[in-house]
Amino acid sequence: MKLVIGDKNFSSWSMRPWILLKHFGIAFDEVLIPLYRPESKAKLLKLLPTSKVPCLTIDAGDVVWESLAVVETLAEAHTEQAMWPRDAIARAHARSVSAEMHVGFAALRENMPMDICKRATGHEATPEALANIACIEALWGDCLAKFDGPFLFGKSSIADAMFAPVVTRFISYGASLNDTSRAYCERVIELPAVVAWIADAREETKQ
Repeated sequence: MKLVIGDKNFSSWSMRPWILLKHFGIAFDEVLIPLYRPESKAKLLKLLPTSKVPCLTIDAGDVVWESLAVVETLAEAHTEQAMWPRDAIARAHARSVSAEMHVGFAALRENMPMDICKRATGHEATPEALANIACIEALWGDCLAKFDGPFLFGKSSIADAMFAPVVTRFISYGASLNDTSRAYCERVIELPAVVAWIADAREETKQ
């Protein structure tokens, strides 16, 4: 199994399946292609049917792209791991919030692009981005209360992987968060897989 990703400092979509694989101890080969360079698209098209990352090549040689499709494929292939919650109601809720993250919060993405090594304290968020942050905090608070934490659905799952890049954004831009959200961010950022991704991102910026 091979996972093609972009820069770890910038590629929020790549981060999601990578940390999921690492968290659940699933072996894979990593292929990193730097983005935002003149040759990037050509390099990606040599390996993939699309110029977007992440992209997963599975055993039969089939290719899956788009982060949510990739993590769903991983969950189906590794049913021994509780990547989604085992409980049906929790699982449906986790799929809903993950899909919302996948397609939503455009203002936050635009106003606070992922840059793990950035520290922009005092960053002025737009009203639209602040509204996105409020929605995310409400969503996190509801999940943490309803499913008893410490992660969104009890144990760390796909849902937490989907929101991990948001956590890095909040840290990079010094977002003002409530106590519940801040504590959740601290738990996510301390996950070994997330620690490893961030360490790699910092090494990238030194090159």
